[in-house]
Amino acid sequence: MNDKFKNTDEIFLCAICNVESGTCNEDCKFCTQSVRYKADIQRYKLKEIEQIVKEATIARENGAVGFCLVTAGLGLTDKKTKFIAQAAKAVKAANLGLRLIACNGTASVEQLKELKAAGVDNYNHNLETSREFYPSICTTHPWDDRYQTCLNVKEAGLQLVCGGIFGMGETQEDRISMIKAIASLDPMNVPLNFFHPNEALPIVENTITREEAFDLIELSREMIPNAHKIMVAGGRELMFGEEQYEIFNRGANAFVIGDYLTTSGKTPKDDVEALEALGFKIAKHVVKMPEEK
Repeated sequence: MNDKFKNTDEIFLCAICNVESGTCNEDCKFCTQSVRYKADIQRYKLKEIEQIVKEATIARENGAVGFCLVTAGLGLTDKKTKFIAQAAKAVKAANLGLRLIACNGTASVEQLKELKAAGVDNYNHNLETSREFYPSICTTHPWDDRYQTCLNVKEAGLQLVCGGIFGMGETQEDRISMIKAIASLDPMNVPLNFFHPNEALPIVENTITREEAFDLIELSREMIPNAHKIMVAGGRELMFGEEQYEIFNRGANAFVIGDYLTTSGKTPKDDVEALEALGFKIAKHVVKMPEEK
């Protein structure tokens, strides 16, 4: 065990709501949401807002302090912006004590300001990988559009959540380049995903070892020291197996509970019980950043 990053503070739990699934026309080679690869997943248009609020309530009951509204597709449209704003208002009206995150792809400053006015606290837009490697995994939109959206998030007055994916065939130099780019954006939270193979995808395997994955969590914490949360998200169970809670001794202090977008996770109850048995303290309340009123 590496005690250098042993976390003595709280562990933050976040839950995902897959608001719109499997409708994306982009060609990201790591993503089952793309219609191009015909992965065997649930595909549907926008969920009923009543269902979204129900899932938010369950997430809070399960210990989550963050709740993320995710939609498939390149980015926000006027229709999607309006819907996410309506969903955000409904979740906030339920007074659950959740920090509300939106993750809806590329977005303009104006669209992001509309979400902020509706009660969204954070906007999540990942760089996914380095600028240099990105054309190898996606050809339908450029990496620069991702980076610009992150700048738009900050201009709109939202807190930025920005991370990426490891294990898609990138080099260590690519990983460092991505982490440096994320650090340059000074995000509040950094979600780290580990590629989860699917037989329908062009990328056929995760190309990093478990120890390399642990090292990348440490490296991210070292290179992005101002981040309030280093979060382990997609691929946690598959990447780390029986050692998955060791992530909190390697620099992480947050993770996603429950199911992901198109893959299943452990039950929140199992995660919470395991964390408590190991002596970790789970955060009960959201944390505001110093600049937030």
